[in-house]
Amino acid sequence: MTHPLTGVRILELGQIIAGTYGSQVLTDLGAEVIKIETPEGDLGRIPSVAPYKGVSALFLTFNRNKKSIVINLKSDEGRELFYQLVKHSDVVIDNFRAGVLERLKVDYATLSQINPRIIQCSVTGFGSDGAYKGFPALDLVIQAIGGHLSITGEPGRPPARVGIPLADLSGGIFSCEAILAALYQREKTGNGCRVETSMFDGMLNLLSYMATHYLSTGEVPKPQGTAHEFTVPWQAFAAQDGYLVIATRQENFWKKLCVVLEHPELADDARFATNPQRLEHRAVLVPILENLLKQKTVKAWLDKLYAAEVPAAPVNDLAGAFTEPPVAEREMIVEYEHPQVGRVRLPGNPIKFDGMGKTLSRPAPLLGEHTDAVLRELLKLPPAAIAQLHEQGIIK
Repeated sequence: MTHPLTGVRILELGQIIAGTYGSQVLTDLGAEVIKIETPEGDLGRIPSVAPYKGVSALFLTFNRNKKSIVINLKSDEGRELFYQLVKHSDVVIDNFRAGVLERLKVDYATLSQINPRIIQCSVTGFGSDGAYKGFPALDLVIQAIGGHLSITGEPGRPPARVGIPLADLSGGIFSCEAILAALYQREKTGNGCRVETSMFDGMLNLLSYMATHYLSTGEVPKPQGTAHEFTVPWQAFAAQDGYLVIATRQENFWKKLCVVLEHPELADDARFATNPQRLEHRAVLVPILENLLKQKTVKAWLDKLYAAEVPAAPVNDLAGAFTEPPVAEREMIVEYEHPQVGRVRLPGNPIKFDGMGKTLSRPAPLLGEHTDAVLRELLKLPPAAIAQLHEQGIIK
């Protein structure tokens, strides 16, 4: 089996994370992504962002498998080159602020005249119109305004952000879904379309059942730390040498936990017999469990909990997470050799197709590394024409 998106060509005008993550996922599935950069390059290239040997680890991560060409889209000649690339492509993705596409004359109304089959996907902060269309859409801003900071962290403590740029990543995830749906629709209609996703919308959607509960009841959820609003016990506990989590959603798990703790009588205690009762008496039960779990090491408890099939896990740091057996079993570490920094190891593709083979892993490109090759091979420009474009500062 070939990679399922082999033959799909994407022109990426996106930068940093929200405009790059979705297309990186699509390269894992076989899509060709040509990254169109300004002469200064993607802002994600700034070396101070997750610095690694003088290069941005952020850029090394989100631009694996892509090609980079530099075109000055502010010039008529540069736009004409871009238009020629659009004729040979399936998707254009961007995460510009509202109005930039129109100002650069690369909006859908323009591009669809050039290629009626083109799909344009825009990742925005708050949408391309409306009251907040011009607001800066940094990850922290979206996590805050979208409600996530209010439910993350320990009760009574200051707000805490999710430890990864979840708002940025949500833009990439939902743009990836949108592009796949648009490609499928095009197979039925023969026509492209414009599709938009916003990071704010994405984060509201990811509030999931907590949003449903609030919207239906009016009850505003509060931060719970690792605990669960509706299930007890369901949280992290300190052992002698670290932390582990225990999650007893079903009553049979609670009873098994009590046996593992060598206190089966807890399961028969009227205060703790069912989850609603445990929820009501959380303040009594949790300290009892905390005192018991401090008596052994994380491994000692996990051996017993796994044997009893009680849902539990260590609270791993990244060093621990990447040594768990599924990492190797499912090829969740890939690597490539980068010309500036050498070997780069990074997370693999979580989507597994039967027979697809190993995850593609080619180096994140140097700025403009593929400019000449793409213009020569895709647009059939002769060397003299490419040289003239260099001299005019149209390409780099």
